[in-house]
Amino acid sequence: MSRLEDRKLAKEGRHVEAASRQSSVMALTPGVVASLDLGASKIGCFIMKPDGVRSADHSIRVAGVGFVQSRGVRAGNIIDMEAAATAIAQAVERAEAMANVSVQGVRVSVPGAQTASHRVFAQVSVGVKPISDDDLNRAIASGLAQVRFPNRRPIHLLPVSWAVDGHSGVRDPRNLTGRTLGLELLVVTIDENLFNNIMQCVGMAHLEVQAIVSAPLAAAVAALEEDEKELGCICIDMGASCTTAAVFYGGALVHVDCLNVGGSHVTADIARGLSTTLVGAERVKTLHGSAIASSNEDREMVEAPPRGDDAGAPPISVPRSILKGIIAPRVEETFELLREKLKASGVPIDPGAGIVLTGGASQLAGVRELAIRVFDRPVRLGKPKRVPHLADAAAGPAFAACAGVILRTLYGPRDVVPARKIMTARLSPKDAPSAAKGHLMSRVVEWLKQNL
Repeated sequence: MSRLEDRKLAKEGRHVEAASRQSSVMALTPGVVASLDLGASKIGCFIMKPDGVRSADHSIRVAGVGFVQSRGVRAGNIIDMEAAATAIAQAVERAEAMANVSVQGVRVSVPGAQTASHRVFAQVSVGVKPISDDDLNRAIASGLAQVRFPNRRPIHLLPVSWAVDGHSGVRDPRNLTGRTLGLELLVVTIDENLFNNIMQCVGMAHLEVQAIVSAPLAAAVAALEEDEKELGCICIDMGASCTTAAVFYGGALVHVDCLNVGGSHVTADIARGLSTTLVGAERVKTLHGSAIASSNEDREMVEAPPRGDDAGAPPISVPRSILKGIIAPRVEETFELLREKLKASGVPIDPGAGIVLTGGASQLAGVRELAIRVFDRPVRLGKPKRVPHLADAAAGPAFAACAGVILRTLYGPRDVVPARKIMTARLSPKDAPSAAKGHLMSRVVEWLKQNL
């Protein structure tokens, strides 16, 4: 019984009967972790069984992979609830069939178009004594009390660094002696309406949202090495509808930024420039596109189908140099705009920080070389290295976010509040600090017991 058939039965009021029949065929497997990537070009799902954990080298083995062309999603927004729910169900169903398991819930990665990051600082007095868990609780609660942004929903509450008596960069302040304890906290939020739409859309596919993860963070977890995070790095995730950046400094994520320009804009430029269809433009871009000049490009001819329904119309034929002249300015402009956004944010970026490119649009020939020229930094193409044994179709940069969601679930970085409880938090100005402190303290204590 397919998940799509279940959805139809639910509309007719027969979902309970269908669920009982499905449970007799495929039992729910405890400990299964499923990730769902809601991209503008594809919707993908990875499923990992409990035996897929490789703690020795912090890697995983994925048991099931499924992906379909994205429908109902554009620029990080749900624009057609029914179409998006159907695509989600199809992607998850394909992964379930490969893994031979059924999943109840998924951890969803969302593009950075609707996300924003905010840094908050807190400091508490501890007296001249060794710092205890209670002191950490008070510092975290003090920081969380400041997290009140209207019409926004938190998805990540990540500690950037601790400070003892003004000395920053402390990883674990417990048992250190000092008078004051400081905390820098990164809060990543998404639009409240988008949060509700995702919950409803995934629910229509008969799945539970277990967590929502920012796609640039997930891609960085999958693609970056530990040394890159420690020395400073910018992970640029080039999606179809947006280009996002996750900035790491001193081993921690310090900033998330987004530009609403992606690979689909390059495709649209080609379609306009060559007077071809979007499908034809995408094919030409994939097979012949490049962002840098190549030898003999003036003599190489590229063909694309014409627009319209005239079956007898000849294909459009242009030199490959014209195609490069369409692609390169758009990609270069994208990198330049992102570079200026990062400068304007004031985020600390190490002078020697490198850049790692992920996402489907990063696979276009010449993108890496163009990034080197714009950013004047070393650039490499990032893939989900800690997920071996993936088929070639799912092992590239386009699937970094999907793999990173599972890797982060197992190995961090962890939020200061469990994901399920973060999703119930509201960042409304009417929440008083005192109320916020009392309301969040139980979450803080639970997180500290599990992670510190």
